[in-house]
Parts: sequence; structure tokens; C-alpha cells
Amino acid sequence: MLRQCDVRTPGEFATGHLPDALNVPLERLAQSAPELREAAGREPLLVVCASGARADRAVTELAGLGIAASGLAGGLRAWVAAGLPLDRPAGSARAVWSMERQVRLAAGGTVLLGRVIGLLVHPAGLLLSGAIAAGLVFSAVTDTCGLAVLLGRLPFNRRGGAAR
Repeated sequence: MLRQCDVRTPGEFATGHLPDALNVPLERLAQSAPELREAAGREPLLVVCASGARADRAVTELAGLGIAASGLAGGLRAWVAAGLPLDRPAGSARAVWSMERQVRLAAGGTVLLGRVIGLLVHPAGLLLSGAIAAGLVFSAVTDTCGLAVLLGRLPFNRRGGAAR
């Protein structure tokens, strides 16, 4: 019986995941509660993400839905570091960057763009850099990331929806 739930985006999941894990992105947990409840049976689900942060949020949300779960300490990175096996679906040669890496690229690129616009076009362009900085501070304080939510909606991060 299935006992692992990977809450990363489908694109991240396609790069490698725990054997027999079900991919249910964090934002779709409530919708997938009946399937997860059935999958768990009498045992708690093991919830997995890249580093453990999304898994911790998922465990809290699942508890509110009446589903027992625990997060994999250190996430998939710790799993790989321990030398444990990953399933890599056929055709996963095209690597999708982790959500953290995508956020760093988007935030850094936008800050750089704001700086260039501010220097070469109009000083108001610096407001773009300021907005990203404020968003990063808000993200750290609230332990949420709006940019990750937006990036998660891009087609390469949604590939195939829920997948085994």
C-alpha cells in the first residue's frame, strides 16, 4: 500500500522521487484528501519535498483534514545524501530545476532588471528591485513564497498533474 506523498511540483517530481510515491503538489492537498486517506490506510503518510519545509506545511494541513502524516527530515536531499534509491521516470532526462533554484533565478533576474532599468531608462525602475526585496523579506517572515506559487503554475512545473 502507498505510504509516501511527494508535495513538490510535477516537474520536480519527474526529476526523481521516492519509490512508489504519489505526487500531490502542496496546493492540491485538500482536493486530494480522499485519495490520500485511502492511500494511507491505517499507517501515517510519509510526506516528502526537496528540503522538508513544504512537507512540514503539508503535515499540518493533512492533520487538519484528519490524515496522519509525518515529514521526511531533511527532505529528498537527505534521502539522496544517505544513498537511498530514487525512481527516475523514463524520459526524465530533461532536468527541471528545483523550485528553490527557480525562485532564486526569477528574484535575482528581476532585481538585476530593475537595477538596469533604473540606471539606463528611468530611476523608477529601481522600485522593481525594491518590490522583490520586500517580497523576499515577507517570504522569510511568513515562511511562504508567492513567487514559488506563481512559478509552480508554469507548464514545465505542472507536467502530467498527479503522477505515480
